[in-house]
Amino acid sequence: MKVYQTNEIKNIALLGSKGSGKTTLAEAMLYECGVIKRRGTVEAKNTVSDSFPVEKEYGYSVFSTVLYAEFLGKKLNVIDCPGADDFVGNAITALNVTDTGVILINSQYGVEVGTQNIFRTTQRLKKPVIFALNQLDGEKADYENVMEEMREHFGNKIVAIQYPLQTGPGFNAMIDVLLMKKYSWGPEGGAPVIEEIPAEEMERALELHKTLVEAAAENDETLMEKFFEEGHLTEDEMREGIRKGLVDRSIYPVFCVSAAKDMGVRRMMEFLGNVVPFVEEMPAPVTTEGVEVKPDSSGPLSLYFFKTSVEPHIGEVSYFKVMSGTLTPGVDLENMTRGSKERLAQMFCVCGNIRTAVDKLCAGDIGATVKLKDVRTGNTLDAKDCDYVFDFIRFPEPKYRRAIRPVTESDAEKLMTILTRMHEEDPTWVVEQSKELKQTILSGQGEFHLRTLKWRVENNDKLPIIFEEPRIPYRETITKAARADYRHKKQSGGAGQFGEVHLIIEPYTEGMPAPDTYRFGNQEFKMSVRDTQEIPLAWGGELVVHNCIVGGAIDARFIPAIIKGLMDRMEQGPLTGSYARDVRVCIYDGKMHPVDSNEISFRLAGRNAFSEAFRNAAPKVLEPIYDVEVLVPGDVMGDVMSDLQGRRAIIMGMESDNGFEKILVRVPLKEMSSYSTALSSITGGRSSFSMKFSGYELVPGDVQEALLRDYAAKNQSED
Repeated sequence: MKVYQTNEIKNIALLGSKGSGKTTLAEAMLYECGVIKRRGTVEAKNTVSDSFPVEKEYGYSVFSTVLYAEFLGKKLNVIDCPGADDFVGNAITALNVTDTGVILINSQYGVEVGTQNIFRTTQRLKKPVIFALNQLDGEKADYENVMEEMREHFGNKIVAIQYPLQTGPGFNAMIDVLLMKKYSWGPEGGAPVIEEIPAEEMERALELHKTLVEAAAENDETLMEKFFEEGHLTEDEMREGIRKGLVDRSIYPVFCVSAAKDMGVRRMMEFLGNVVPFVEEMPAPVTTEGVEVKPDSSGPLSLYFFKTSVEPHIGEVSYFKVMSGTLTPGVDLENMTRGSKERLAQMFCVCGNIRTAVDKLCAGDIGATVKLKDVRTGNTLDAKDCDYVFDFIRFPEPKYRRAIRPVTESDAEKLMTILTRMHEEDPTWVVEQSKELKQTILSGQGEFHLRTLKWRVENNDKLPIIFEEPRIPYRETITKAARADYRHKKQSGGAGQFGEVHLIIEPYTEGMPAPDTYRFGNQEFKMSVRDTQEIPLAWGGELVVHNCIVGGAIDARFIPAIIKGLMDRMEQGPLTGSYARDVRVCIYDGKMHPVDSNEISFRLAGRNAFSEAFRNAAPKVLEPIYDVEVLVPGDVMGDVMSDLQGRRAIIMGMESDNGFEKILVRVPLKEMSSYSTALSSITGGRSSFSMKFSGYELVPGDVQEALLRDYAAKNQSED
């Protein structure tokens, strides 16, 4: 195949809600370019994009699919992204390595929450956007209503390139107000008939044409002056103005298509080939050191690996973008992320599972390779004269958690190997082996997300697994000061064990003054701090230990052992076995034996004294709280609010957001276990939410009592 230069390459992401028709559109695009001879369908399970078994099983895209087409002397790299919100990580990755987003809208349903979410991502990444109104031949299609919705959600930057003469099953013609032509198709679509605009449509077409010309002229002073002087622009001038408007997001062109019947697809591709920005026209990506890297084919060679997949009969396939330089086979590269060496023996341009070997890829191009030794998603590989490192993809926080284990315990190691591999394919699958919870926790974007992983593990890897309710990482702390002492004494022939520790504990807050005097009943205890140790805890909070021993009651060499005993209980709190936090301890007295005292004696004495004091210090259980943002249509907001309040949510605020209602709440993690499924059920899949860890707060009294009962019952059953 031809070697395409940087100024001949365009990278495009196909985006949109589930069911908007991206895979069908991709199929029509490949057919129009001659890459495939016959268009497949999702129903027939024979499309280029949805080639994995799990995609054929469920009937929707799970992974992004890298495609390419040669069209109008240019190379279009297209990434077809899943539409389900559960697989949003694929869309985020695609937008980071492409330059323009084509957002499909199902004309029967209009702007959906998924559309709004992906548009926000394009805003954050400052990517040009083109809208395509698909399924205009659907029974419920309503062009005017959808355009009005789009203006409501996305503003007056929405500009029609085309409009249909009618929608619904009779859709077969449209007016293109950029070219000022009428396009019409036969019942089976395909090649259009191009004619002059009928007289009865001329007034509307001229009005929309003028709006488009004005929008194009606004992006260039020279074009604006010419427009004011002459009242019109040439086709090339309009293309230039639209291109500049796309780059700075001042215009969102709207096209009309029926992907299933291949109507309007070729015309939209002509626009992609002729008008959308080239790689070199977009803002340059920035390295971790803040260096802008322009796509220069003569620059130092640097590759960014954005996707990994495991394919039958091939193994691991690694997808990359050439950030700088020109890549040829056999080049030796250094993995700047992992410090290892790699040689790229082969490289391909990829169209789904069709791979075409190539001899050269220039800056800005997208390719794939196989059988690398030590490359992971997100790694940067550079030639020896280059030190670029890229790390620009930011994935959303997980929203759905489950504990996962194999049916057969001996398969635990095999399961971890599989999960690690699958995390490489989709980094929004997050795996954690929790020492605290004694569970392997799998987190993702929703129930479907995790259910898809389960299907793959059980069907592809033949390993039965079980999902369970994850335990909650509670914390324990105290709310008042308490005192305790404990003597550990053991004599059983030979050397004995002896250690006695007296201590006071109290809640710790950062910046509190050193202890002076404590009073318990009629007894007063004065503290003389000799030494302080502040121990940051891996699970949050601190343990602060003051050595207030005077007169040598306990030798200084035993203090570390006492602290180990304290940490034993901090790691397994007396109330529920959860981690404890934010406690200050004053060790003020004790006793030792000249022969029988040793480290284990004082460790046990410290542990038991701490346990007793902790129970007397009005202990409380803390639970993790998350900030949650829910985006819902106005007509279901009341139902969503009622459900949240039943989950002990605290409403922090509400605001309108481009036609949707945004609810801001703080919710205990315990109550979010099944929220993804519940929200989808309440709103018919028209809502979305995000959640982020906020902090720990005291659980209500009734919840704490229930936790203590459960913990006591568990310990009793184990005994």
